[in-house]
Amino acid sequence: MRNDPAGRYALAQEFYRHGERSRRRYGHAELSFTRWSLARGVLAADSFDQPGSAWWRAVSERLLRDKTEAHLLSAGAGGTASARSVEHWVDFIRRPEPGRWYRAHNASIVAGYLRNEELAASEQQVERFMMNVALLRVLFTHAMLVRPRLALGRLAVLGPPLADPRRRTVQMFLDLGRSFPIEYPVAAPIENTILDEHALARMLDYGLIAPRLPAVYDFSAASLEQPRLRELLDDGVPAYAWPHSDRPIWYFGNTGPHLRVIARASGTRLLWQRSPLAPSRLRSRR
Repeated sequence: MRNDPAGRYALAQEFYRHGERSRRRYGHAELSFTRWSLARGVLAADSFDQPGSAWWRAVSERLLRDKTEAHLLSAGAGGTASARSVEHWVDFIRRPEPGRWYRAHNASIVAGYLRNEELAASEQQVERFMMNVALLRVLFTHAMLVRPRLALGRLAVLGPPLADPRRRTVQMFLDLGRSFPIEYPVAAPIENTILDEHALARMLDYGLIAPRLPAVYDFSAASLEQPRLRELLDDGVPAYAWPHSDRPIWYFGNTGPHLRVIARASGTRLLWQRSPLAPSRLRSRR
């Protein structure tokens, strides 16, 4: 399926059609994200008239390989799991449960991120911004389910039902199609892309998630047994394939009273409150 984008989706979909009926409801967010990736064209092979992204394909492939290997092992194939992430998927297949799904899914995604940093570095800035947002959201949503107090503070009671992967509400957090352009490569400057993000998405990213990123990455590093995950933050700011000199971009969208409202409601405060560069100066750097 490596050079067949539609085949990738079919394989992802097939995984959730195997086994007991209870397993079939876990694919909502993953399949929605894959459809968005297909629509953007990032999964297109290099041989296509409009090639996609080597990085997005590599991360997609890690997830698909892990799930396929786990399915084969669970079905009686010989051998042992090639990675810890595969073991997590085997655990999920044998006993489908929301926390096990997040651990398996995020273990594969994080492994894909860490293995392909060089590919990520070759992407344009706006694409790397989206990569970081995709990562922080999926880590945060895992924490919402199993560590709701850490993730949501006073709003902890809302965490498990909203983050349950069997419910479509989880797509509000994991579906980037509602936040970012459906094109590749993105033509608009990164500042426009940030400001065009839906108000609810910005409220989640900046008002709810950003103040808790160090704790969320610590939790995920321990849960997924990936200590390097902590290195993907730069003093609380996302830093996957992201140089320190570009930190100011992360302050750009952190404006508006609605962000302060959600931060206070959950018992925290905004961290990225001021940008070293004013918006006008950021635009001048396009």
